[in-house]
Amino acid sequence: MYHQSLYAIVMDAGTELGVLTREMQGEPELFASTLTLAAVEARLLTMAHTLGNLTPVLRAKLPHVDWAGWQALHELLRLDRQPRRDAVWYAVSALAPQTMELLAALRRREPVWFERGY
Repeated sequence: MYHQSLYAIVMDAGTELGVLTREMQGEPELFASTLTLAAVEARLLTMAHTLGNLTPVLRAKLPHVDWAGWQALHELLRLDRQPRRDAVWYAVSALAPQTMELLAALRRREPVWFERGY
């Protein structure tokens, strides 16, 4: 259940991130909207925090995830550090979608990792 709930948190936040940014024409539009940017950063913080709590074994099963990128983003958002525009845009455009794809692929390959009570 532990991995299942972490998976759901990451995937739900990532899906919400996608909904928030789907209609955007690019980076300038995201950073021009302070409300949307705040919502996007909140979802990214949730994802970064949750991914930071994955077990070392599960992290090892996801070697292609940019763990350093998530850690750096987590620090920027958690501590409200600036500048972070490049890190946020990287997370929106590449880091989050790639991580979600890799996590979903792992779940398809090794569903037992995500079963209740494992």
